[in-house]
Amino acid sequence: MTHPPLSPPRAIFRSRRIQASALALGLLALTGCGQGVSQAGPAPASGTPATPAGKVTNCGRTLDLTAVPQRVVAMTPGQSDLLVKLGLADSVVGEAQTKGRELPPELKATGKVRQLSEKAPPARESLLGVTPDFVYSPTGYEFTAEQGFASIDQLKKAGAESYIATAGCLQRRSSAEVTDLLTDIDNLGGLFGIKDRAATVRQEARQALDDVGKAVSGRAKPRVLEVFVEGSTVSAIGAGLEYDMIRQAGGENVFSPKDPAFSSFFSAVISPETLVQKNPDVIVFTTLNKEHEDATRAFLRQKFPNVPAVKENRLVAIDSDEVMPGTWGNIRAVQEIARGLHPDAF
Repeated sequence: MTHPPLSPPRAIFRSRRIQASALALGLLALTGCGQGVSQAGPAPASGTPATPAGKVTNCGRTLDLTAVPQRVVAMTPGQSDLLVKLGLADSVVGEAQTKGRELPPELKATGKVRQLSEKAPPARESLLGVTPDFVYSPTGYEFTAEQGFASIDQLKKAGAESYIATAGCLQRRSSAEVTDLLTDIDNLGGLFGIKDRAATVRQEARQALDDVGKAVSGRAKPRVLEVFVEGSTVSAIGAGLEYDMIRQAGGENVFSPKDPAFSSFFSAVISPETLVQKNPDVIVFTTLNKEHEDATRAFLRQKFPNVPAVKENRLVAIDSDEVMPGTWGNIRAVQEIARGLHPDAF
């Protein structure tokens, strides 16, 4: 059967999650992927200030810090989450794209973290206003000067280095994997002189993924469609980080990077006819908030009542922050999706 054609992705998705990745392709000239901390000398003696362990290669750039960052801005709550997990709460001075959420207790307790924006990256003046020396971002979109944001060069001139999550690097976006987070943990551990703590967090992440893998091993893989619904527009995932989440969770995505629509970008708008013909067993969908989750469920039930995933109520909601590159939420997302695909395995 010939499926109706897939529409190309829109240049701009109003949802921050997809907009960030889409615009990054056209507006940011970054290359490569984030990887590798090169060694630089012995660790400091006990009781002396920690220093960065070496240079980091990130999205084709080399970060060579002369001192451990003291004023860090997390560009999403997910980035904050990972920094806190690494024991760096005291270094954070700003959090962006909060969607109205309160600061996590660890950041609130320091009394020095300013929330810089809710639904979009912070304006240039707002970000520079907290005088950061390090900015941790999920993608390159957050540094798009044309959108009124502070660029990497502008931040550099103001004394701040910028780090983009490995899975969010321009040339990595469509081939990203969940394990790219391990690279970020290693890199941050090196830059902040906390290699031991980073190694512990890395092992926890690796163990969590291994546990999921063991739980779903040998089980039949349900056919999964992952989407983001905005109004009546359905965008499907066919490559990249979220595609790999489905794989790690023991599912088989109904789309793949081999499909023409996903050969150069991880997301594409699909027609209602395509969704029906793909006939997924499970639909995973990302949400901006509870209201958006409810609206998406209602839309799917109204428009696609005979699709097995809808008929059998196998609709798995994942918070959009959990799928942002370079966040601990990537691990939670795999766990949540796996429970939705294989409830009897947990």
